[in-house]
Amino acid sequence: MLLIEGRADPSAQADETLVLPFEARRRSRLRARLAGGEEVGCFFDPGTVLRHGDKLLGQDGRVVEVVAAPEPLLEVRAANAREQARAAYHLGNRHVAVQVGEAFLRLAPDHVLKEMLIGLGCEVHEVVAPFEPEAGAYGHSHQDVSTAGLEAARRRIHETRRP
Repeated sequence: MLLIEGRADPSAQADETLVLPFEARRRSRLRARLAGGEEVGCFFDPGTVLRHGDKLLGQDGRVVEVVAAPEPLLEVRAANAREQARAAYHLGNRHVAVQVGEAFLRLAPDHVLKEMLIGLGCEVHEVVAPFEPEAGAYGHSHQDVSTAGLEAARRRIHETRRP
């Protein structure tokens, strides 16, 4: 089993690929299989979220690239920017993990939220796609945030990530 406990240089060439759905990428302890079938064990600090394109370093020096797996999602589209912002507000108010696209929102399937969004006038469709929700203002960390950590968080919330 390949053990992974840290990140590799983002510019490093990947030797292996690890395809994971979002829920698995949120776990600090994970047992999975690389795309080639080899078993892998990942051990990260609590609160770590792996993102599409992240590079991980195996104990043997191999670099493993994280790929966001296609998974069932709800895709929300609104008639205009105001209605989309309104839908995003209501989802955020419920602390729902949401991927914000140019003209869509994506979230994990939930029949109650689907009905709420339809009630707000949105079109809601079931899709299968990689899920890369927003990291949140503080990267979903529940620990004390230092001044340097706040600056890093401010930079992160303005990054655009596309799977």
